[in-house]
Amino acid sequence: MKRLIWPALGLTATVAFLLGIVAAGSRSLPFFGHRGPAPSATPAVTPSSAAPAPAHSIAPPDFAAVAARAEGAVVSIRAATRATADRPSAHVRYPGDPSDDPAAAHEESASGFVIDPAGEILTNEHVIKGADRITVTLSDGRVFRASLVGVDAAIDVALLQIDAQDPLPVIPLGRSEDVRVGEWVCAIGSPIGYANSVTVGVVSSVDRKVGQWSVDGTIQTDAAMSLGSSGSPLLNSAGEVIGITSAISKQSANIGFAIPISQVAAVLPQLREWGHVSHGYVSLGLTSVTPELRSALHLDPQHGALVQDVPADRAAARAGIRPYDVIVSIDGAAIASDSDVLRFVSLKHPGSTVAVQLWRDGSDVTVPVELEERPVAASNAAGANARAAAAAQEQGPLGLTVRDLDPAAGKQLPSGMTGARVVDVDAAGPARLARVHPGLIVTEVNRQAIHSAAEFDAAVRALRPGDVAALMVYDPSAREYSILPVLLDPHS
Repeated sequence: MKRLIWPALGLTATVAFLLGIVAAGSRSLPFFGHRGPAPSATPAVTPSSAAPAPAHSIAPPDFAAVAARAEGAVVSIRAATRATADRPSAHVRYPGDPSDDPAAAHEESASGFVIDPAGEILTNEHVIKGADRITVTLSDGRVFRASLVGVDAAIDVALLQIDAQDPLPVIPLGRSEDVRVGEWVCAIGSPIGYANSVTVGVVSSVDRKVGQWSVDGTIQTDAAMSLGSSGSPLLNSAGEVIGITSAISKQSANIGFAIPISQVAAVLPQLREWGHVSHGYVSLGLTSVTPELRSALHLDPQHGALVQDVPADRAAARAGIRPYDVIVSIDGAAIASDSDVLRFVSLKHPGSTVAVQLWRDGSDVTVPVELEERPVAASNAAGANARAAAAAQEQGPLGLTVRDLDPAAGKQLPSGMTGARVVDVDAAGPARLARVHPGLIVTEVNRQAIHSAAEFDAAVRALRPGDVAALMVYDPSAREYSILPVLLDPHS
């Protein structure tokens, strides 16, 4: 079985370059027989008499133009988390951290794209799962705190909102059902912070089932994806989004997967209104009918979903479905595989009833089954925003705590240095995202000298929501100064 990893769950540098495409054509071949008339006697070929171009000659897609139109709507996303039990993430440590606990802080770097001028952004659910702070950086360098509107873990999509105040560029959504194997596509994302990296490839397969994390098939492509590319738009030659890049193979550098955009478009209304999506679900263990199973079990249907497990006290069991039944249709729609069952019922609302036609030991049986709700996590938008707001109240708008310099420790600092020592940093606060860590000495805030913790607090209180605090800091371990810009939340 191929092992898969989420592109956003690690940090590996890969720089991809736009590939050139050569159109098919033809050329003259040398002739070794009788040459015929001398060249001077050969009539000139006029444009009107020239042979038409071969039918297989095509113009190459202009992905340079596609990238130029789309790059303004592609964003970089950073998601920081305090609680880490539910996030299989890479730990980010900073010099001077007082704790060796690897669960002290998590931070993800990923991508997304704007779909509405008012600031709606799509990315992957696994990128922001459990995040306490989500920060979005636009292509023009502006940084915003994002709110989580809603998630659908069943298809790994999240909808974010930023308040940019002015209309933002968007990328139009296409139709993933029109995607063809072999057509050219490009992806634009921000792997490990390399904003607007463009890669080109082809659609390798459609309707590819990847584990159990999606209710439908995915688009497989060989357009290069790197760790950290999650949430990037996959574009066709017309510049339309046909998918959201979501996973890559751990065993190959040219196998990536994208969520079909039509799946996402279908759930957007629910994400906007309720913050989560309700998918129909039937509790059954299924596998596809194969020639081997048909022979061993003497099954008549050539295609269908073979029932392996029927959990007790669930709707399917109450409807009388048994192991070795073969589901051949639901509500009259033919079922060719176990994936078809998942796909069909996920489009239905929980509580609705479907007619399931079964092949059972040579007979056709139809039973009504009331659909349950797919057991995926509900929206964590409210919890994430509430936790982040509580932390801001505890540690101030910058998300850090400082203390006066210890006289004894001051002997190890440059002569005459004044300031306030950073002793604690909110793992998901704005200061953490600016690479502020415990142990640093803050000597100035926006060029205002700091002599004590009280002066630091006063300087921060004078800032307004949305301001940037440029902290001049001294790192005793490196014995050097640096300026770290910290963006305050745009709300009180």
